[in-house]
Amino acid sequence: MEKLSYGLLKEQGYDGYLLKDAPERVLQFGEGNFLRAFVDYFVDMLNENAGFNSKVVLCQPIAQGLTDMINEQEGLYTLFLRGQENGQKVNKKRVISCVSRCINPYTAFDDFLACAKNPDLRFIVSNTTEAGIAYDPACGLNDRPSASFPGKLTQFLFERYNNKLPGFIILSCELIDRNGDELLKCVKKYIEQWNLPEDFKSWVEKENVFCSTLVDRIVPGYPRAEAESICEELGYKDNLIDTGEVFGAWVIEGPQSIKEEFPVEKAGLPIIVVDNVDPYKKRKVRILNGAHTSMIMGAFIAGQDIVRDCMKDDVIRGFMNKALYDEIIPVLKGLDRNDLENFAAAVTDRFSNPFIDHQLLSISLNSASKWKARVMPTVLDYYEQKKELPKVLTFSFAAFLSFYHMGRELKDGALVAVRDGKEFLIKDDAWVLEAFLKLKDADDATLACEVIDNEKMWDDSLKNLPGFKETVIADLKLIEDKGMYEAMKEIAG
Repeated sequence: MEKLSYGLLKEQGYDGYLLKDAPERVLQFGEGNFLRAFVDYFVDMLNENAGFNSKVVLCQPIAQGLTDMINEQEGLYTLFLRGQENGQKVNKKRVISCVSRCINPYTAFDDFLACAKNPDLRFIVSNTTEAGIAYDPACGLNDRPSASFPGKLTQFLFERYNNKLPGFIILSCELIDRNGDELLKCVKKYIEQWNLPEDFKSWVEKENVFCSTLVDRIVPGYPRAEAESICEELGYKDNLIDTGEVFGAWVIEGPQSIKEEFPVEKAGLPIIVVDNVDPYKKRKVRILNGAHTSMIMGAFIAGQDIVRDCMKDDVIRGFMNKALYDEIIPVLKGLDRNDLENFAAAVTDRFSNPFIDHQLLSISLNSASKWKARVMPTVLDYYEQKKELPKVLTFSFAAFLSFYHMGRELKDGALVAVRDGKEFLIKDDAWVLEAFLKLKDADDATLACEVIDNEKMWDDSLKNLPGFKETVIADLKLIEDKGMYEAMKEIAG
């Protein structure tokens, strides 16, 4: 079967949108599945619907990567966005044509630096994993290339500065808080370490906009099990097939002038430019992640295994919706109520995605820290504002205790537990698992009190919360008396 190329698509009479030639206006650090299903998809849509007329040149951030494979296909690949929208199954196919080429700076460092001399280049985007934005003092200015991503970026910016060209709009997509701010901090450290001119430091700060951004799209990536049959249907060999959920959102913190150059509104894309990304981060953590964490442990004990099936169950979905609409959204400040409810409605569609088997046990990994970060702040805010405890979210703590209390022995860094005669593993930090293992024979009251009083897990936030211990103990008794499913039904009722 012939490999995907512009010539092949022409032979096949492909009638979709393609942009073969355009200036390289975007440099992208990262060539993996996420960026190709997220940023490159959006650039492709900007090209088609807003006349953005831009190619993206990719830079492979580590020594091993997809450079050769991408260049063999002339930057082309097929993207499937799959999921559920407004209750309807969606499966969209698009050949992405915004990528011009990929550069491996470990074998073609001069080609990488040459991009800095391109006067058309205006945007830099990156997703180099959570560990990518890190300062490594071992990196040097004359390395070819610098090992760290911020080091490579500093080398690139210095080359740009030396060619007396304008700076960039830099859109950091790594999954860390204040990613743009953290990236700028690292660049400044290299400027100081490498004794670069003070005028260059001033140019970096004044001529470049380092944007912190929030990205949201689940990207399963290459569909290995389906790839052969998909290629048969497409009529060409595509080694870079990518898949993502249909939902996508990108929040960019920066001046509104960005939209003059990055016409997202004209293209009708789910991208917004805001003064402060933090309220949107809170929206995602409290609503999307909070819904996951508050639901999945009870749902697992009740017999479910994947998120999609939970959404088909009236009791479990009702439990989640009560948490969302009655407890989480009412105490979220700083965003419009309609915006929050629309985001919550999209959560139900996302959790119902027929193409993703999202395992509850996978989500349960490190649930102690997740409950603290995603659910506890809402519990505290709810009590502060309403002077009472939120029923569902407080019950979710009892479900968390019940789940971890099922662990009987520690083996290979996990607690071994049994549900319906089958073993499963509870995974968390070693000290968390050891704390629960010590309580494996404890009664409900002892279990609740010992864990709630554990300041290493929760600081002193829960032990001092009026009525929390008593309510959790009552919820544990309800679970013991009626079983998890009936208990969830009563709490949600």
